[in-house]
Amino acid sequence: MYKFIKPQHYPNCDAVRHELSWTHYRSLLRIDNPLARQWYMNEAISQAWSARALERQIGALYYERLLSTQAKQQDLQPVIDEANHKTTALALTVKDYLRDPYVFDFLGLPSVSLQESELEQALIDNLQKFLLELGKGFAFVERQQRIVTEDGDFFIDLVFYNFHLKCFLLIDLKMHKLSHQDVGQMDMYVRMYEEKKRRSDDNPTIGLILCTDNNRTVAKYSVLNDGEHLFASKYILELPSEEELRHQLEKERQQLLAQQGQTEND
Repeated sequence: MYKFIKPQHYPNCDAVRHELSWTHYRSLLRIDNPLARQWYMNEAISQAWSARALERQIGALYYERLLSTQAKQQDLQPVIDEANHKTTALALTVKDYLRDPYVFDFLGLPSVSLQESELEQALIDNLQKFLLELGKGFAFVERQQRIVTEDGDFFIDLVFYNFHLKCFLLIDLKMHKLSHQDVGQMDMYVRMYEEKKRRSDDNPTIGLILCTDNNRTVAKYSVLNDGEHLFASKYILELPSEEELRHQLEKERQQLLAQQGQTEND
């Protein structure tokens, strides 16, 4: 007869969820931060992650990147809550469902001499992993969706629907640094989609530009600055080492803390 021994991180039997396998728990036990460990466990259950999917998300610092994205887009409160061991809500608004950067390391593509059509095809070929990287509630709608206007036809790279936000997500893929032309094009796509595609019971359409690098000037002096439904995120084709990711996240944390201190002094 086998005797069940409770892991040291799960002293209570109720803390061990039967929806997960022991392989899942072996990955969870390696996470030192109890908040991160609990969040990964909840996500693995709610999103039905396989053990391999959970391992990838932990390795890609999914939780930490989500906290960092929230802090950059809104304020420091999620980071402060995490530091103070408070419960952190990680998906409450449109911005919380999008992140920066997106990691497409699962495509195995070179970072140079790549065409937009090749990236688009690779994402479609790896749709399940792409949906996992996008986050909660996303479903694929169409590739190169056609919108007919009196002046011609327009084609949107990728269209998704989010069942939590109850809205469409339009994605435009760019193989260069963000430009004001990219922003204007996506703004036009969103406006056309609102008029020609969105149903009366859908929430406003979201536009997301995925580019190789962000542009602070364009982000500051364009509709991206105050738009509630237009966003731009960087994507990377190769996942940096865990140490490099942690260093970058710590650097961003320090910058945000410095900005907060300067604002309070002003």
